[in-house]
Amino acid sequence: MTDALLPNGIKDGRGDSNYFRKGCNPFAQTGRSKLQNKRASLNQQIIKEMRLRAGAENLLKATSNNKVKDMVLLELSYVNSNLQLLMGELEELNSSVDVYQNTQETANIPLIALGLKETKEVDFSTPFKDFILEHYSEDGNSFEDEIADLMDLRQACRTPSRNEAGIELLAKYSSHLPLLESRFFSPNHQNGIFFTWYDSFTGVPVCQQNLSLEKASIVFNMGALYSQIGTRSDRQKTAGLDEAISSFQKAAGILNHLKETFTHTPSYDMSPAMLSMLIRMMLAQAQECLFEKIVLPGIQNQFYSLMKTAQEAAKVSEIYDHVYQSMIQMPIKDNVPLFWSTMAQIKANHYRSMAHYFVGSALLDHQLGPSDDEDQQEKTLSQVYDRLPEGQSPLDILKKRDERKCIGKTHIRRAIRGHEEALRIYGLCHNLSKMDALQDILKASHQRSLKKYSENDSEEEFTDYTEAPDIISKTEHKAEMEVPATTKVKVTDFFQRLGPLSVFSAKQRWTPPRTIRLCAEDLGFTLKGESPVQVVSLDPHCSAATDGLKEGDYIVAVGETDCKWMGVSEVMRLLKDVNEEGIDIQVVSIYFLHSLHSATFCGNLPKTYSMICLAYNDDNKNPKSRKVTKKPSFLSWGLKNKLKSASTLSLPTEDRSSALPWNKPCPTFPSSSSYNEGALY
Repeated sequence: MTDALLPNGIKDGRGDSNYFRKGCNPFAQTGRSKLQNKRASLNQQIIKEMRLRAGAENLLKATSNNKVKDMVLLELSYVNSNLQLLMGELEELNSSVDVYQNTQETANIPLIALGLKETKEVDFSTPFKDFILEHYSEDGNSFEDEIADLMDLRQACRTPSRNEAGIELLAKYSSHLPLLESRFFSPNHQNGIFFTWYDSFTGVPVCQQNLSLEKASIVFNMGALYSQIGTRSDRQKTAGLDEAISSFQKAAGILNHLKETFTHTPSYDMSPAMLSMLIRMMLAQAQECLFEKIVLPGIQNQFYSLMKTAQEAAKVSEIYDHVYQSMIQMPIKDNVPLFWSTMAQIKANHYRSMAHYFVGSALLDHQLGPSDDEDQQEKTLSQVYDRLPEGQSPLDILKKRDERKCIGKTHIRRAIRGHEEALRIYGLCHNLSKMDALQDILKASHQRSLKKYSENDSEEEFTDYTEAPDIISKTEHKAEMEVPATTKVKVTDFFQRLGPLSVFSAKQRWTPPRTIRLCAEDLGFTLKGESPVQVVSLDPHCSAATDGLKEGDYIVAVGETDCKWMGVSEVMRLLKDVNEEGIDIQVVSIYFLHSLHSATFCGNLPKTYSMICLAYNDDNKNPKSRKVTKKPSFLSWGLKNKLKSASTLSLPTEDRSSALPWNKPCPTFPSSSSYNEGALY
């Protein structure tokens, strides 16, 4: 096998230890692989229950027996209950983000990763062998190794490793799919291959015979794998944060490519509305990692630094708020796990509270001094606020100590309320109960805000219920979608032995190979084209033409040498070595399906005109001598139609057999006296 990885000495049935492809390790018993196995098992149970429900519903429609109807309704209630339980289990799997996180990470808020779409195994062997024999007139058994390589590659794509090798594996299979489509998937012929993929959110199976679903699902899994790489990154280091940012941006870029390219996928997890939400979520997590990268070295306790950090946090909150709003829209709300929307809501409140905390700290801890740049601070503060309470200005807040302290405390109070709201939402979602790290972070942020407020609170002061103004979000490093270069990789066609794809494809039809005997004295033709070469300028009196060679034939073999991929010079070199006995070549001809239909009118069906109409020339007719046919009356229309439907009328033409491009007798047509134009129009 090509691109193989030694799997701890495990050998396959053929004794080849290099069995598993790079980027694939199906025997790795990680938490992620166990999760995928459980997802596959749940998908099988869901499809079983859905078949039972479909059968019960059909029986309910067909029967008129009340007793049978009661039994069917009872069975349907059990099936629907089982489906609800299975859907709940699948939602819990999608909520299991802890298995995707970095094992050493305890100081960061968890991120959400997409699960891979599951699929059934596909056996290409028999359909491809039959198609090769029927369409390409070659022995399908001689392509067993190529078919086995293809099936191994697809099987490996079901368990890709969580790194760039896994991405490359999926990209390689994705690049092979257009080649397979051109080789074996004809629009006029169904080869009996069904591709089944399961919805990653609902587990509902979708089955298609064309490759559109296969292509879209592989692209979706590439985006899902990038999201898993991003969540696994070590966010306590700058390199890990860079990897996470890049991975989430690439995940968003791939999902956007999927949304723009495959617009009619039947699976809901790849619908435009769902993909738009997923793209927003990936970009939000990338922006969150960008914020973490800014604060990783530490935040300088300075006025400008705190204000800048506050606006960065407000940007993260704003994006997560948009994600939450898209998650609660119908019908996305019914398909997205509750855990996801809860996490988006918690993060929106958490980062908004952080923004208010930083602004409050900047106003409370950094009073305007003689050495400070008053104009610069005023400009900075005016850029933070969208609006201020009536009667206040940025310069008044900066200069007046009491006013500055009052506005600072309102920001701290709003931060406290936001953290309390985040903790309240956390307690409502049972799937978050196992995430101790998230609870610790939320509690620590809440305690920090409470401490800051107590430090600046005084019993002598009156309680001020002024609401803190909103903070304008702003970032210097906006997360953008990024399409990775690995989405398209250069691959070698598994079935290149069939010949150049420009000629030997499923869309083309050609004759079986014919054997032509060539003599050394006179070939009688010339060759042109790249590969395969084509016969042109054929002498109709040469021996090759007598033996059946036609102009336009493609030479596929010279003697025992296959020359589908040879150019003119290489084929001519083989033909020059012909001895006195001559040599056999094999040629094929492309079918040109031009069916000759006569113009007919039968039972008000549309007319079909043949190419013979082009030979009809009425330039020599005198327009004045033409008869104007009277329209048949309504009462006689049915009788005439009945007479016309009994025969086929062809368009008339003059007897010009000598002028026709083919040397065949011209077909006879009815005379002008018996011809009725009303039969054609």
